[in-house]
Amino acid sequence: MRAFFQYFASWLRSSSRPALLITIFFVASLVAANYTIGIEWRLQALPWYLALVGFFVLFSMVLALVWGLQYEWGWEKQGYFKPKMVLLLALAALFFSFKMVHWDIMPLLPRSLVYPWTRYVLLVLQLPLKLLLLFIFLWICRRLDLIGSLGSIGLTAKDFKPAPYFGMLLLVVPLVALASTQHDFQAVYPKVRNLAFMNAYVHPAWPWKLAYEISYGLDFLGIELFFRGLLVIAVLRYAGTDAILPMAAFYCTIHFGKPMGECITAFFGGLILGVLAARTRTIYGGLIVHLGLAWLMELGGWLGHLWMH
Repeated sequence: MRAFFQYFASWLRSSSRPALLITIFFVASLVAANYTIGIEWRLQALPWYLALVGFFVLFSMVLALVWGLQYEWGWEKQGYFKPKMVLLLALAALFFSFKMVHWDIMPLLPRSLVYPWTRYVLLVLQLPLKLLLLFIFLWICRRLDLIGSLGSIGLTAKDFKPAPYFGMLLLVVPLVALASTQHDFQAVYPKVRNLAFMNAYVHPAWPWKLAYEISYGLDFLGIELFFRGLLVIAVLRYAGTDAILPMAAFYCTIHFGKPMGECITAFFGGLILGVLAARTRTIYGGLIVHLGLAWLMELGGWLGHLWMH
């Protein structure tokens, strides 16, 4: 655990203070705007093609501004903004914009499938399909020579030690317990409440809900692979640890539909996980923390509802 603090302190010392402070102010302004006027829900309310453009503009603006800040205050300005890095970042913003819009997979389902199974399959298949799309996207990036082997995006267990990450997970248990008493948290978690309609059709319902939780967990593999694997570990070869701050700002914006406390902590959590990914060159530690936290929040939401009701 001490090594983790040393990694983070080392990154802070090597980072541009003006770029970091202005980025924090910029992200805080975006968060305030989102929870005042509803940036995320307004974009989601648009037709899918306009929502796609809107998310792409938002994500591209965040990445461009934070990379620009680091260029102005942090870099030697020699050899950076290489065409391949710019293309990779632009494609990353476009990919995640596709992930954010609503997917209508109803035409893919067999016509013989009826309610409630149509609704159940739609809920359970959405995230695995998006993970499959991510692997296709990574394959395209590999073909374009924007990334290297699987190890270049953090899919390596070489010298990986999981115990410290479970220790980090234990540290957030009290925070989850506190959050689970808040109304905005309970309005979102547990996500498995989306399957409450199945209670009237299957007995017992828990195997179907377990399948949903596994599907939900797969999304966090995609999140870690995209943000820490692609946007940090893969970008290290272009710009070193300057990849961390833009990733954390981008990562914060995808939480605009979550409770405000979760959105704010996503930025700082993104910084911590980004530093660890850059130092260890693997996403597995972040996956332990992120997936463990997600399922803790599911449990906290369930217990919170029992306690409050």
